[in-house]
Amino acid sequence: MNLQELTTKIKNGYLINEAEALEAVQTPDAQALYRAANEIRQHFCGNEFDTCSIINAKSGRCTEDCKWCAQSHKHHTGIDEYDWVEPQRAINMGVGNGKRGVKRFCLVTSGRKLNDSQIDNAVAILKEIGKQSDINLCSSMGLLSKAQLQRLKDAGIGHYHCNIETAPSFFPKLCTSHTIEEKLQTITWAKEIGLQVCSGGIIGMGETMAQRVEMAIFLQKIGVHSIPINILMPIKGTALENQKPLTSEEIFRTMAMFRLANPTSLIRMAGGRILYKNEQEQALHCGVNASIVGDMLTTTGTHSIEEDLCDFRAAGFDVACK
Repeated sequence: MNLQELTTKIKNGYLINEAEALEAVQTPDAQALYRAANEIRQHFCGNEFDTCSIINAKSGRCTEDCKWCAQSHKHHTGIDEYDWVEPQRAINMGVGNGKRGVKRFCLVTSGRKLNDSQIDNAVAILKEIGKQSDINLCSSMGLLSKAQLQRLKDAGIGHYHCNIETAPSFFPKLCTSHTIEEKLQTITWAKEIGLQVCSGGIIGMGETMAQRVEMAIFLQKIGVHSIPINILMPIKGTALENQKPLTSEEIFRTMAMFRLANPTSLIRMAGGRILYKNEQEQALHCGVNASIVGDMLTTTGTHSIEEDLCDFRAAGFDVACK
């Protein structure tokens, strides 16, 4: 394969298939792959960089059996557990992060889904943030019904987040309490009511590169606006606590491949950034154009929001640096 020819085809509107994506990600010249991904990002997305901050609005005690997750009731990881965040804390964070230059704020909850009373809590927080700030609002609240998604949209969210987590062929090895098909139903409902969808997953859970490619093409086919790429940080007490961490090259090759497969999407750095903390400049030149900033769900961030914004700007992106 001539990578430059493939890049030109993608820039002209071609969507690559699994075989082409796998061949590209396995090219001996990693730097050529990164350059191709960056060229495609520049062509379709320019230099705009999307930032999102999150808050764990409902923590732990999750009924699901996802092998990677510190919040599953199957695991004993010592994380904080609470039924609902103190509302003013979430409001202050959303409004404050907007003032700091963050573009989005997302309420994230543990568990399979929320009941209507919990949706009431979320709606109240979202509406209050919307009154006080122009920060874009998002939610990640599991396998909600279409009516519940509509309530969140009416409260001000523009994006709904529902990770597929991994390749459909690998998902049953990691989770048995729900299915990819259930996730796809939620995603479909979110799109039907006019929400943009954020859906990605975690790499480094024992999947092959071919399965990462499968995941990328699956997301291409369902049309996802934002694709967060988390890297597994093995957590003691989970079923994957002994999983070997990925190398930075594996991470960057995967990010670049996701850009080739999803040329117009936001490719978002997310959890696990500590694994390439000292090489973030390279990460910013392999096709990404978005990031989670601040703290993750159950861990602190690797950079302050201010450091991140200035690093993104130094890498050539259009980011207000306060």
